[in-house]
Amino acid sequence: MHGLWKPRVLGAWKVPATGPVIFAVNHSHNIDGPMVMGVAPRPTHFLIKREAFVGPLGSFLTGIGQLQVDRTAADRTAITRALGVLEAGGVLGIFPEGTRGEGDFASLRAGLAYFAVRSGAPIVPIAVLGSSGKRGRLIKGLPPVRSRIDVVFGDPFEAGDGSGRRTRTALDEATERIQKQLTSHLENARRLTGR
Repeated sequence: MHGLWKPRVLGAWKVPATGPVIFAVNHSHNIDGPMVMGVAPRPTHFLIKREAFVGPLGSFLTGIGQLQVDRTAADRTAITRALGVLEAGGVLGIFPEGTRGEGDFASLRAGLAYFAVRSGAPIVPIAVLGSSGKRGRLIKGLPPVRSRIDVVFGDPFEAGDGSGRRTRTALDEATERIQKQLTSHLENARRLTGR
């Protein structure tokens, strides 16, 4: 990442050094996940749509520990593997909106709340800014080479209410808390970086 772009990493020290952690990353460009993996202080296992696991790229993603997920149904295999990452004290990366979009955390899917409440792992919000602005001249689908991309790590927070409940209501309440935290972090990251 540092060879192709000029990432500016802010707040990486906020990531807990040990124990399970969930990275909640906004997603406005294909480069967001690889950028976070390249600059994060801990190895990260992202849930990535199964459509990306084709040919050599699929073998590469599997080889570096990324997790394939079928977004069309409840993918029990992906859920089990993701929980396994957290149970082993690892870092699970999630795009809470479920797909690429505006990257503003406007519509969250329930997966992030489920993993956070089920595992008890803290969530670290991450804002990737500057990846979806201009198109590169060499490769149109990527940001311009040597452009600045900001990766801003936020303060870890707990999604659950401390009751240990895993009901639909508890997950809905956790999703609301998560959305407020992520939106607030994104606003602060934009103010901090001037984007």
